Amino acid sequence: MGVRRTAVVKLAVSDEQRDALHRTAQQYLYCANRTADYCWSDTSYAECKTNKREVRDALYAELREETDLQAQLVQAAIKRAVEAVKACVERWKKGQRVSQPTFTAETMDYDTRSATFYRNKVSLATVEGRVEPSFVLPADSPTPYERYVLSESYEFRESTLRYDAATDEFYLNISTRRTDGDEEVSEDTGHSDQTVLGIDLGVNSLAVSSTGTFWQGDDYDHWCREFEKRRGEMQQRGTQAAHKALLRLGKREEAWRKQYIHTIANELVSEAVEHDCDVIAFEDLSDIRERLPHAKWHHVWAFRRLFEYVSYKAPEQGVSVEQVEPTHTSQRCSRTDCGFTHDGNRQGEHFECQKCGYELNADYNAAKNIGVRYARKRQHKLRSSPKS
Repeated sequence: MGVRRTAVVKLAVSDEQRDALHRTAQQYLYCANRTADYCWSDTSYAECKTNKREVRDALYAELREETDLQAQLVQAAIKRAVEAVKACVERWKKGQRVSQPTFTAETMDYDTRSATFYRNKVSLATVEGRVEPSFVLPADSPTPYERYVLSESYEFRESTLRYDAATDEFYLNISTRRTDGDEEVSEDTGHSDQTVLGIDLGVNSLAVSSTGTFWQGDDYDHWCREFEKRRGEMQQRGTQAAHKALLRLGKREEAWRKQYIHTIANELVSEAVEHDCDVIAFEDLSDIRERLPHAKWHHVWAFRRLFEYVSYKAPEQGVSVEQVEPTHTSQRCSRTDCGFTHDGNRQGEHFECQKCGYELNADYNAAKNIGVRYARKRQHKLRSSPKS
């Protein structure tokens, strides 16, 4: 069974490279939306086109002519749109209300033909030819990039280039897979007896682990909005039939949410087992609403359910689940030789220590802090315990 790992890396781009990536993203989104238009039918799900090869044969030549994109990027945009339409069709078949997928976020999928990785940089295909931005890697080693992307034990699968408008930065989510049976070295938490997997919960990423794995919330947010839209339409009708349909919709929505969070919980527990962790540490959820003012009710529901599910799944694998006080985990530098805490360290999804210059994804930084905080808390308890 293959083990999948994702490394998130910030790119250092010049003004010329930035312009080229923005132009490429706009043309990529054009291809994806054109494909969705071609595939979608409001009349019946049976009329929606979901065969990737047939859609590619119908649109590829036209999109190549209409854009300056490299062949692999055109194919990737077509694939993304067809997969989105296919997912909508599956939910449509189950009686769920869906709408045509639209693509607005500047994200692009790269494979081995459109992206080439080197130790400190990546070569990306754009409408201006190849650009080679450097990586902005954390100072401590080994980083997730070194452990997975540069490791001979892992095979590069694909990557997603993502533009974060809040920080005006580009990031690569690099997916790898290990197919051999080699054991990995667990992340050192500073405790000789226990290894801790720290988990940060958030809006952009539902969960991020201290090993560098991200569970994104885009798909979850999309379907929560779809359910909410459908509920609003039913409530406006005000009929008895609409009321009964609303009750059925509520049951379907609850079942879907639970299954979605169950999947993440299973993957999270597997992450702990694969890294030989004895403890999974979450932040205390008591005042989660106050600490995450932008989180909607379905986010808070997901956080509490995820903790609940992990709390009973993990012990079955010999892993305990704990909580730690979350104060300053988002503002504190996770480098063990620094620990500088300041509100200015975090800007949106990006963390940069104002003292030592350490840079990484902000949620990843918080997850590392949560893991280390529990390990140190455990150490303190052991030192304070009376000797037998």
